[in-house]
Amino acid sequence: MEKKTKKAKTITVKANKKGRHIQPFMNFLRVLVVPVYYLLKPFRFYGERKVGNGAYIFVCNHYTMFDMVYPATTTWESIHILAKSEVKKQPVIGWLAKAIKVIFANRDGNDARTLLDCIKCLKNGEKLLVFPEGTRNKTQEEMLEFKHGASVMAIKTKTPIIPIVIYEKPRLFKKAHILIDKPIELTEYYDRKLTPEEYAEADEKIRKRMLEMKAEHRAYLESKKKK
Repeated sequence: MEKKTKKAKTITVKANKKGRHIQPFMNFLRVLVVPVYYLLKPFRFYGERKVGNGAYIFVCNHYTMFDMVYPATTTWESIHILAKSEVKKQPVIGWLAKAIKVIFANRDGNDARTLLDCIKCLKNGEKLLVFPEGTRNKTQEEMLEFKHGASVMAIKTKTPIIPIVIYEKPRLFKKAHILIDKPIELTEYYDRKLTPEEYAEADEKIRKRMLEMKAEHRAYLESKKKK
């Protein structure tokens, strides 16, 4: 008697009758985790918090393992988080990551399977969260250099990018400022055969805009102090 082979799990989430991609378990975690996190590390959004349905790439700077909370509160749709492959080896966190369809990547980012999974999800109309710094920022730098990837996926799938900037490292019982910009579309790069240098240029445009967001918010806070 032949053994039944296990059906391979698909990374994508099927759209419901309303055309939305919903993960019930992810929404359960939203309801469970976000209020508790907010009590410990309160935060306030600046910008358009509500994100529409359909494909978007969230690009966020990175300080802590809970930074995904901020994009997660902008929508009830599924978000595929791009995380380093080491995460899936951790006992509890790894199980949770697999349950919510995290996409795992090698630390150096040279992973064709990862890129294909991300593109598949975006073409399916789903959302993706990328931390382009590649690791948590434990330095005094405003923002680390970006690893390549976000622009490649955005350009190949013609998906808008939503920059999210954590103004300063979140701390216990101190309100964090979370800045959300309008979607960026890299239309000038669409339908062209691009060089690695041009993709790097596109990534740098995103990084520059995120640094500008920090500078603009700093000026806003300074103007409030003077009043």
